[in-house]
Amino acid sequence: MADLFTEVDSLRETLRESLEMADKRQEDISRQDVLARIENVIQTIVITVSKDEAPVLRVTKRSSWANVRFQKSVGLVLKADASVTALRCDCASSATKFALILKLLSVIYKLVQSDSYATKRDIYYNDPQLFGTQRTLDSIVDDVSCLLKVPRRSLHVLATSKGFISGDLCYLEEDGTKVDCNSSSTAVPVSSNVNGIRNIVSSAKFVLIVEKDATFQRLLDDDFCTRLSPCIIITGKGMPDVNSRLMVRKLWDALHIPVFALVDADPHGIEIMCVYKYGSLSMAFEAHSLTVPSVLWLGLLPSDIQRYRVPKETIIPFSQADEKKINSLRIRTYITCQPAWEREVEMMQRLKQKAEIQSLASIAPHFLTRVYLPNKLRYGGWI
Repeated sequence: MADLFTEVDSLRETLRESLEMADKRQEDISRQDVLARIENVIQTIVITVSKDEAPVLRVTKRSSWANVRFQKSVGLVLKADASVTALRCDCASSATKFALILKLLSVIYKLVQSDSYATKRDIYYNDPQLFGTQRTLDSIVDDVSCLLKVPRRSLHVLATSKGFISGDLCYLEEDGTKVDCNSSSTAVPVSSNVNGIRNIVSSAKFVLIVEKDATFQRLLDDDFCTRLSPCIIITGKGMPDVNSRLMVRKLWDALHIPVFALVDADPHGIEIMCVYKYGSLSMAFEAHSLTVPSVLWLGLLPSDIQRYRVPKETIIPFSQADEKKINSLRIRTYITCQPAWEREVEMMQRLKQKAEIQSLASIAPHFLTRVYLPNKLRYGGWI
């Protein structure tokens, strides 16, 4: 078994040697500082009203590619001179959002002041008619985090996790609860307070990000973590939530072991992998806390479709949405700066076809866990 990990061990040492110790992560901000920032926003509004003027909140446009830049050691980061949207309380098109931000600032102030926490779901259901939808509240929380320049975890607002984790890992939750992820048959939900995790203990040689829950469950059913142990597998069940991304970053910071991604050979899978590696447009303001630029693409590579002779009946032709997505990915800086990734994306773009990880099961039922992944890890089949 020791020979199996020769390439992985070599990669681990390389990663440790090249680790940038000067990485300026966004640190936690004290409760007093968060309260002071909220007070400053409210004070500005009060002063404006006292002058008989309409108050304005300036919120960064988080959906604009023009507001982000690519930094290879971090990912997609918000520009210092990012453009903003002016929310006026006397303008019909922005008054509602203005009011929702003030309401949320009030909720957050009370939470931070009392050193208590609430989930976004709790906040929504306290006044569902006000917020309208959970998605509206989720967006407002991110706007407030960006407005105050405070990482979301410092706002005392938690999100319910959708991800799962399993493997050689034990840790303590903030309240002292011990979590053991070593069970080979069941997975542990990703913590809703990843920042509070401490005393991480693991002998894992690598972390494997798995795009789909179905593939994750297959790995569990085939005892992947014990057969190929020690390792940690985690899934965000599709496009990852913030907690799943925080957890991958937490593991990287604590263990400094290789992090691999196993995604479908399709444009959506590639984008999901890039979110873990380089971050997302809407959360670029928290890139330093969420991204893991060292993530490596283990599979399913577009070139693997031909290399492993994946049966033609399992190969799916591109839809119009796929073509649009691959054309968008093809010109993004984080793809063009990596020749090996660019070649794979170009191949997919040229062939206009995709394949799911599950297609490997058509070669043999246990091909993924007993042939594909072991060989990839043994011979360094990642890019």
